[in-house]
Amino acid sequence: MATTKKYWKSTAQLDDSNEIVKNLEQNEFASPIPSDEFLGNDEAMESSSTSRRDFLKYVGFSTAAASLAACEGPVIYSVPYVNQPEQIIPGMANYYATTIANGYDFASILVKTREGRPIKIESNKEAMYRGHANARVHASVLSLYDNNRLKTPMIKGVESNWEEFDKQVGDQLSSLNGKELVVLAQTFASPSMNKIFSQLKARYSNVRVVTYDAVGEDAALAAFEARYGSRALADYDFTDAETIVSIGADFVGDWQGGGFDKGYAKSRVPKNGKMSQHIQYEANLSLSGSNADRRYPVTPTEQKNIIAALYSKIVGGGANVSLSDKVAKSVEQTAISLKRAGSKAVVLCGVPDQAAHQLTIAINEALRSTIVDTVSPIMTRQGNRKSVDALVKDMNAGKVGAIFIAGVDPVYSYNDSDAFAKALEKVSLRVSFASSMNATAEKCNYVATTPHFLESWGDTEIKKGHVYLTQPTINPIFKTRQLQDTLLKWSGSSQSFKDFLKETSKASGSSWNQSLQDGFYKTSVVVNDSEEEVEREVISNSAALSAMASAKKPSGYELTLYTKTGLGDGVMANNPWLQELPDPITRTTWDNYVTISQADAEKLGVVNENVANGALDGTYVTVTLDGVQRKLPALIQPGQAAGTIGIALGYGQTAAIQEEMQTGVNAYPFYKNGVAVQTVSVKDAGGTHEFACTQLQNTMMGRDIIRETDLETYRTGNKDNFNPMPEVSLNHVETPVTSPDVDLWESFDRSVGHHFNMSIDLNACTGCGACVIACHAENNVPVVGKTEVRKSRDMHWLRIDRYYSSEDSFEADEAKKDGFDGLFGDNGSLGGFGELEVPADNPQVAFQPVMCQHCNHAPCETVCPVAASSHGRQGQNHMAYNRCVGTRYCANNCPYKVRRFNWFLYNGNDEFDYHMNNDLGRMVINPDVTVRSRGVMEKCSLCMQMTQMTILEAKKDGRMIKDGEFATACSNACSSGAITFGDINDKESEIFKVKQQDRMYHLLEEVGTEPNVMYQVKVRNV
Repeated sequence: MATTKKYWKSTAQLDDSNEIVKNLEQNEFASPIPSDEFLGNDEAMESSSTSRRDFLKYVGFSTAAASLAACEGPVIYSVPYVNQPEQIIPGMANYYATTIANGYDFASILVKTREGRPIKIESNKEAMYRGHANARVHASVLSLYDNNRLKTPMIKGVESNWEEFDKQVGDQLSSLNGKELVVLAQTFASPSMNKIFSQLKARYSNVRVVTYDAVGEDAALAAFEARYGSRALADYDFTDAETIVSIGADFVGDWQGGGFDKGYAKSRVPKNGKMSQHIQYEANLSLSGSNADRRYPVTPTEQKNIIAALYSKIVGGGANVSLSDKVAKSVEQTAISLKRAGSKAVVLCGVPDQAAHQLTIAINEALRSTIVDTVSPIMTRQGNRKSVDALVKDMNAGKVGAIFIAGVDPVYSYNDSDAFAKALEKVSLRVSFASSMNATAEKCNYVATTPHFLESWGDTEIKKGHVYLTQPTINPIFKTRQLQDTLLKWSGSSQSFKDFLKETSKASGSSWNQSLQDGFYKTSVVVNDSEEEVEREVISNSAALSAMASAKKPSGYELTLYTKTGLGDGVMANNPWLQELPDPITRTTWDNYVTISQADAEKLGVVNENVANGALDGTYVTVTLDGVQRKLPALIQPGQAAGTIGIALGYGQTAAIQEEMQTGVNAYPFYKNGVAVQTVSVKDAGGTHEFACTQLQNTMMGRDIIRETDLETYRTGNKDNFNPMPEVSLNHVETPVTSPDVDLWESFDRSVGHHFNMSIDLNACTGCGACVIACHAENNVPVVGKTEVRKSRDMHWLRIDRYYSSEDSFEADEAKKDGFDGLFGDNGSLGGFGELEVPADNPQVAFQPVMCQHCNHAPCETVCPVAASSHGRQGQNHMAYNRCVGTRYCANNCPYKVRRFNWFLYNGNDEFDYHMNNDLGRMVINPDVTVRSRGVMEKCSLCMQMTQMTILEAKKDGRMIKDGEFATACSNACSSGAITFGDINDKESEIFKVKQQDRMYHLLEEVGTEPNVMYQVKVRNV
């Protein structure tokens, strides 16, 4: 029972006006320690006979106090609720199912909110299709708190209100005088939007809807429509695949909207001695090529020839194809593998040519592939570049009286943006529906400011028959209005879009509330694929075969345009999390560049070199297409096909982009006719570009970091052949490192309570980077910018190391290393290790996520002078930030190099003008995790706040914790299932079973740190 009694130490405390007592209550010492009088007097210091020990005792407190003051973080006071909402419990998270559909990324997700603020994105694991978030989707929550968002509707560049906005636009719509009203919009794939467009057409007689995808799939759409009658894309489920052949298709990445990596990863994990075989033909080294068992670097022209050759061998046709001996032999072997797998085989096409896609469809039909789903296709790409080109001509001809531009920025992303901008100016009523003043909005006289998707309602038919709902997770922060609400109003309807959506949704067998809670519903109602009429081009298979077989290599370089895992089509270019996300392949941040092969670099005089501070520098090249020139830095990329180059789209934006995020060069002018492959000329432009690269070491130089084996060796079941236990010398006797006889530590009994472990399956990890962004969001990891990344001061708690092989395989690397003899000579280790660091022209690639290994025998804990680093009973290595004084001894003693040092105060610092430097951006901060200050070490905590919340929830409910409830940010984000987390004291848990597998090993096990993070040996089906 609480007491209200007052206690005192002396009667003076009873006098409320006594200033001396007040001063003593607030200060431990009545007067400051006079250290300055002693330390500040040089003569006294020189003549002093005080020993070092006495000196440290004397100044011990003042030094510690100064250190603590220097590391002390700013105090930010919270504002309490005046009237607390019933559904919000302070300190407890709420989750809402919603859908992102920004025209490029489509996914069903869960949104974590705290006290009404969305702070994190999670995958919606209940969704049958597209229920997992990639790196961009995870980062989209930060875009909600973008300071560059428009706050009100704009009229001729001036802030206005909706009443005046509606009045002026309404007056001009009523006086179109027979001219067209054109809606140029992103792919919505929305049943409700199709109905709204119908209402708009009923109100205004001359309405045309043109769908525009910045990065389109016109060739694939045309081929699918020619064969199956609807403008859509085939879906693929690789879960049961046995042979996967990809020709120019980065299906692990963003090909045709992405989302295929989950099923692919399942097929790549060996089960009962079986796993899929993946064969990749491509020009750029992609995520798909990096994960392939066999990869062949070939030009886009050769890819066409390969498709023709495969068609001839599987379907028939006898095409005369000219291929090099090596490629021809590989095609022969590939055809045999496809026929052997039969219905469990599939061929994928990324060549931007309708004929190539038609032949691929025919091959899959001949195989009777069950991997392909053409009955319920993907609906998230509807763009038509020919319709956009026709619109530009019509605007120039004066046929268009009004244009509504929604969800797209063609003045930036259209290949001839100047022509589009000039044509746009000839339209009298130009309305941009945008959330920021992008390049197109700047050219419009009206900007109908739209909310972020987390503030919106909506629906999206991602897959035919499967509709995903969008619901707001926060009230609109600014005076914005949805496109749908605006169009309904201008169509003469008084109904809100929320009511319209609820009324028009046709779920089969579930209520509106249930559908909203789930985030999706199934429907049997046929939805009109598109309101746009598209002219079909019919090509016979024989004509397609002839065109592909006769394709000839052009005289110039073949450019392949692609989208990066981080920026995609560029719609979220103002997001610092994505800008600082290292590219999975090149490991660079804050940049785009020309990828070029070593052979072509030598011809052009292009050089990449590591400078004195360990950073990477490179020379520039000039790329020219039909008179359009762009100067970009060149990055020598192992695995790039000779005679080809690659450039990422999505960079080079300036409108509505913060200065720090105005990075790279706009490559859309090369995206001629919406075709991603072009013939260009390339020449050396000299100069030096500074790259911000997080990993300069290319290979493992034969070291035992990532363990690999082939499927045949793995099938033998002899663990010592593919996963031997490291041994150390004990009295000149080789002894397993797990033996207590070679252990310097005394182990503790952790069999009582929880003991957390994490497993990372190198077969399932595709290197996508979603876990890195999820870790950023959950743990308030700061963004440091390009300059600091270049100094190796990036703050990522989780990194994904990428390794190339020096020889044709990692196995050959090890054989070469083991064959070194002495220091000097042709076979000496001095020159040999240098050669091992040079990647092969077509290297094998492996990814390895690395975070704090949470060692049971942690080297960091023994060297911390203030016990800031310590071990918990649950297996986590703790960091007490308040104790840390930043000696960095722990980082020096960590063999995994996973600790990060706060060189600066990143929160509220103008030198780091990202989201943590403004009140709006800081709304994304997770209140469960402290924001670290300058001078302390930080690292992965295995998301201790999440594990403790799980324990408290189960304790509150009075129940046992089920397997799968324990999770970290990275394990939740990993759609491929590569990361497993749980309690190994639970003998029925998945993590316990994984730990018993023969593929399990610990990173640098020979060091004897006994990590709580384990890895699974990578198996290749070669």
